[in-house]
Amino acid sequence: MTFIVNVQVLTMMTIPMLKLFLDSLEEGVLFLDKNRKVVAVNRAATQMIGHEDENLVNLLCPSIFKGTECAQACEKRGSCALTPDWNASDIIQNIVLQRPDDTSVFLRMWAILLPPAESLPLYCAIILRDRSHEVELEQEVTERMQLGSMVGHSPAMQKLYSQILRSAPSDASVLLTGESGTGKELVAKALHDNSDRCKGPYVPVHCASLPENLLESELFGYSKGAFTGATLAKIGRFEAAEGGTLLLDEIGEIPLGTQVKLLRVLQEREVVRLGENHARPVDVRVIAATHRNLTAMVERGEFREDLYYRLRVLPLHIPALRDRKEDIAMLANKLLNDLGNRYKRDNMRLAHETLLALEAYDWPGNIRQLFNALEYAVVNADGPNILLPHLPPEVQLVSQPSPVARSPEPMLVRPYYRRPQQTENEMEVIARVLAETGGNKAEAARRLGMSRTSLWKRLKQNHG
Repeated sequence: MTFIVNVQVLTMMTIPMLKLFLDSLEEGVLFLDKNRKVVAVNRAATQMIGHEDENLVNLLCPSIFKGTECAQACEKRGSCALTPDWNASDIIQNIVLQRPDDTSVFLRMWAILLPPAESLPLYCAIILRDRSHEVELEQEVTERMQLGSMVGHSPAMQKLYSQILRSAPSDASVLLTGESGTGKELVAKALHDNSDRCKGPYVPVHCASLPENLLESELFGYSKGAFTGATLAKIGRFEAAEGGTLLLDEIGEIPLGTQVKLLRVLQEREVVRLGENHARPVDVRVIAATHRNLTAMVERGEFREDLYYRLRVLPLHIPALRDRKEDIAMLANKLLNDLGNRYKRDNMRLAHETLLALEAYDWPGNIRQLFNALEYAVVNADGPNILLPHLPPEVQLVSQPSPVARSPEPMLVRPYYRRPQQTENEMEVIARVLAETGGNKAEAARRLGMSRTSLWKRLKQNHG
């Protein structure tokens, strides 16, 4: 609703008629003089602000909205910050006002400059609109579209959100499964943040990045003199997570010896530091995550069955990005905004054909690969628009029609790894997959269907 004030009309109206007119408006109106003092106010404004009109008249406008950004800007400037001059465009301010009864109201406010009139000491009118219902609707939409740092409105993500919120209050162990790059760490954080342990520590451990001897000392801690170099005692990650949540990322990579000790901690709820004989109780909720097929590992004897079921009390599977392509547009725009902030590039946006290419690609590396592709595009784009040529070549390729269907890469679709007869051919395949993953050995091993240890041995043999 556009609110226009004609001072000549106001001067022709009687006071009762003017008050009846102003009180019939849904918008709140405060008339100010040149010194920002309230001259008159309508009923809607008093209801929004939470004061009677007689208590508002003669008050300074900034004192009514004390603590808001608008009042701070007004006091700093020494005049109404919503009225720069006659030629400037309208300035709109959204504020949250704390009312005398300790309730809050979301207001949108702007000002209208009034032409000078000798008969009325008016300078401007401040218009208020209650947007509390609008904010409630925005929050409802946000809750459907996002949970924690996860973004998505697809049925797969709605199901995952529901499972997270249902599982979060429990202290039972959670096993997160899904391909690399799907965001298992974000799910773990959302479980922690929505649990009763949210005020406690959240401690992540990347099990694959630590060798066996170091992994045990990191998890369980050690006493002074427990081994060469242990000059001081150190608590482990279990003790560090006391009262909170411990994430064991890449749980499928821990060796069998450590699995036995981990099982005991989960069963007894206590840890024994290396070099000590007495147990220390721990109160920790454990979340484990893996991209590997633990069921198959159990069958092959690579993962303890009892530990598997101890971790898998509440199983949650995170969908691959190709299985929720309707989320790509929202997710890409969020990631692009994050990259714009990182690179200090404002108003970065995706062209339509760029978005179509992103939605057409299968994203074997999932969200992590999408982020890397967008970062590649930001670096290669000269302006704010991300165009198709700015994307990595493999993403551009899917948007180009081809008369001959491309056959899939055989090494990327095999369910397990079979070593080629000639070592030279094997290394060519490994080198190609490493190039495709940008040197990410964990992702390359996943695509090749081998363990990271096997890949490391192949590379060492080739370069040794």
